[in-house]
Amino acid sequence: MTEYILSFCNYLLIDRKYSNNTIEAYKRDLTLFFKYLNKNVQDINHEDIHLYLKYLREEKKNERSIARVTSCLKSFYKFLLIEKIIYKNPMDDIAVPKVAKKLPSSLSEEEIVALLEVPLIDNFSYRNKAMLELLYATGMRVSEMINLTLLDVDLDSAIVRTLGKGGKERIIPIGDYALKYLKIYIGEIRNKLIKKEINDYLFLNNHGKKMSRQGFFKIIKKRQAEVGITKDISPHTLRHSFATHLLNNGADLRSIQELLGHADIGTTQIYTFVSNEHLKENYKQFHPHGE
Repeated sequence: MTEYILSFCNYLLIDRKYSNNTIEAYKRDLTLFFKYLNKNVQDINHEDIHLYLKYLREEKKNERSIARVTSCLKSFYKFLLIEKIIYKNPMDDIAVPKVAKKLPSSLSEEEIVALLEVPLIDNFSYRNKAMLELLYATGMRVSEMINLTLLDVDLDSAIVRTLGKGGKERIIPIGDYALKYLKIYIGEIRNKLIKKEINDYLFLNNHGKKMSRQGFFKIIKKRQAEVGITKDISPHTLRHSFATHLLNNGADLRSIQELLGHADIGTTQIYTFVSNEHLKENYKQFHPHGE
């Protein structure tokens, strides 16, 4: 099975341009699938698939996880058909469960201000300030931010170039606040973080190497604790807040779609629900008969 899984993962990476995170998730899903059934891929039938999905439900897996596994198996068996490894698809007539879209969690503008007010006391605090300001100013994914190089940032034009999902490049303007602290970080701080090995990555950790997702996650969780934000937040919360605040302040969906790098505007439309919830809260709070 390992050979088929690896071939499938290469297909997802090279032909389908899937993200590394999705590929790793699919790899885990397939490994568990074959471990449970303990059959050759050619011997697995329609009933086996149903048996495995039933097992996942009995194990109390949530519908979102089961939907991902089902999507993974559908893609995997399509790949096997293309490669002529199998000639009958056991996933035929098995639908991906519909999962209700989860409204993204975002911070209020007041909470964002508090989060970004980093006390500037050392080189690392200046770096952290620049990262947080840039993420909120651009709505980038954290994976896009940590992979930025010095060449990706044009301080004179106030833009940043990033590669999103599928290797698609987009150019995002940088606001004045983020630009100010990026200039300080690049001009005065970054070189002080370099150790023995020189590299071109924009944001460096305390070892002088590329900032990792885990490293940034610890930074934002530390800031959360410092300012007393009780919501469960992650680096992606800044991306959601970026989109929600743009919409609340009058930006159109198409512009937000371009800035976020969504291929489908349907993905962006979820923020309209967040914005509507915001309007309802304001109505209840400020209208004399709102309650």
